[in-house]
Amino acid sequence: QVQLVESGGGSVRAGGSLRLSCAASRVTFSMKTIGWYRQAPGKQRELVANIINGGRTDYADSAKGRFAIFRDSTNVYLQMDSLKPEDTAVYYCNAVTGVTELRQYWGQGTQVTVSS
Repeated sequence: QVQLVESGGGSVRAGGSLRLSCAASRVTFSMKTIGWYRQAPGKQRELVANIINGGRTDYADSAKGRFAIFRDSTNVYLQMDSLKPEDTAVYYCNAVTGVTELRQYWGQGTQVTVSS
């Protein structure tokens, strides 16, 4: 089992910045992937950024150049700059563990609201 607890959400004006944090109950370097998803009202949950075991990072096109994902031993962070109203969503921390049998874990989510 992996527990994930997000923090750092809030309200900000367009062009502003926020840093999201996710505290994991296990060492992040042991996970197959760890990262961030988001879900806006009426839309499907989508990948924002991911760290794949080995350190490679993946970003959604909408996040490239504005967001940065990084981690330490028990936390993963999402630095969000140049925020836009369309970034408004609930942001979820996600982790996948295992090799032959994969397990997926989610945090409870943190709200990010960007006003114009």
